Amino acid sequence: MRLNIKRENKKEKRKPSPGEKMNRNMLGLGYGVVVLFMCLMVYMVYFLTVQREEVIGNPYNNPRLDKFSGQVERGRILGNDRTVLAETRTGENGEEIRVYPFGELFAHGVGYSTRGKTGLEALANFYLLSSHINPLSQAMARLSGRKSPGDWVVTTLDLKLQQAAAEALGDQRGAVVVMEPSTGRILAMVSKPGFDPNGVEADWESLVSEDGGQARLLNRAAQGLYPPGSVFKIVTVLAYIRQHPDDYDQFHFDCDGHFERGDYTIQCYHGNAHGSQDIFRAFANSCNGAFAAMGLELDPGRLLDTATGLLFGQDLPVDMAYTGSRFSMEREAGDWDIIQTSIGQGLTQMTPLHNALITAAIANNGVLMRPCLLDHVENGAGDVVKDFSPEVWGELMTPREAEILKTMMKQVVTEGTGSALRDADYTAAGKTGSAQFETGKDSHAWFTGFAPAEDPRIVVTVIVEEGGSGGQTAAPVARKIFDALLSTP
Repeated sequence: MRLNIKRENKKEKRKPSPGEKMNRNMLGLGYGVVVLFMCLMVYMVYFLTVQREEVIGNPYNNPRLDKFSGQVERGRILGNDRTVLAETRTGENGEEIRVYPFGELFAHGVGYSTRGKTGLEALANFYLLSSHINPLSQAMARLSGRKSPGDWVVTTLDLKLQQAAAEALGDQRGAVVVMEPSTGRILAMVSKPGFDPNGVEADWESLVSEDGGQARLLNRAAQGLYPPGSVFKIVTVLAYIRQHPDDYDQFHFDCDGHFERGDYTIQCYHGNAHGSQDIFRAFANSCNGAFAAMGLELDPGRLLDTATGLLFGQDLPVDMAYTGSRFSMEREAGDWDIIQTSIGQGLTQMTPLHNALITAAIANNGVLMRPCLLDHVENGAGDVVKDFSPEVWGELMTPREAEILKTMMKQVVTEGTGSALRDADYTAAGKTGSAQFETGKDSHAWFTGFAPAEDPRIVVTVIVEEGGSGGQTAAPVARKIFDALLSTP
């Protein structure tokens, strides 16, 4: 008998030796180090190509960046027509002096570079202390003990419009912002009272300790917070349109000069009785009663959501120093808070710059372009080394909503409170406002608008502190600025 014996060859697993385990761990560690090293190299490339200017140019790095001034002579700041707004000159004793040829005219926009840096002197600090002349010239300058010339920064500021804005505002306290809505370029920025940047060092103590609320160093255009008054009705009416997209034009209110709700009463400006008002007439006449009723009709939170979407309480897409707006009405607010907020009073505050951004979005079919003060940077030979192209920031409203608001703002000029622009030889659109801020004092006067109405080229926003009526005080200031660009000689 033959026995077939089957054997099962089982492969036994061999346990790795302690040395093999160590080798595997070392190999894994080596791979990890290589991956980390590669990540570090990628980040360094990204930093040097993308983030370098942002990080080095950060205001917190100014003390380190200022060390560049030992090798580079601070470059010029130019207007959009290449007018010199700031430059470095050498005095008789060899001392470098920063000179501002127009003195107070561009003080807040251009800023100063002593006792810290403000305005464009701070914003463009990295470029002004960079030099892109050819390497041979830089080497020769070092060998001879001379500084290399810094790059020149060409801005969006327009001398003609800046002068027009300053002259139109005159001796009144307030601010003006002029923008190009299609590009976001800031063409003029005026704040009064001002100061002479050539004398900051000598006048420093008086500038920081002055009494009477002058605050001459404050850039009221970007940092001055004011109750918006009736210019906020742009926000309220947009919220109403969004709640009633198909029948917003059915709104109706009979105005006898006052509005009462329970124990609360408000009145229209100077108690004017506007009579029968649809939504267009209410906006054109800036009827407080109609907008109080409109606000009370809105769903809870609708006004808050609309204001938030228009950047109230949000970061503004600007690089310069600014103060954020304030909007504190809650979703469950009571009647009085709703009434006050709907007409631009209460605790709501905004800057002229923010007001200009909203107006620019309306003029640009709902799209907000990123505001900019820098056009390009060039070296001493005139070659462009960096260009700042117009950039879309986002859509604040739909094209349809913007078109409705345009129509309403045109009617403000043709039939309502913007009559100061009615007989101009161009079409204009806008919104006036009179904002109460303290008992016993006159209201702040607002105007914000654009022209030509059918194809907007510029936006102008004006505030005159304690100026009273926006239509009588702020709108004529805007008219002079529009005239400087658009009027036929």
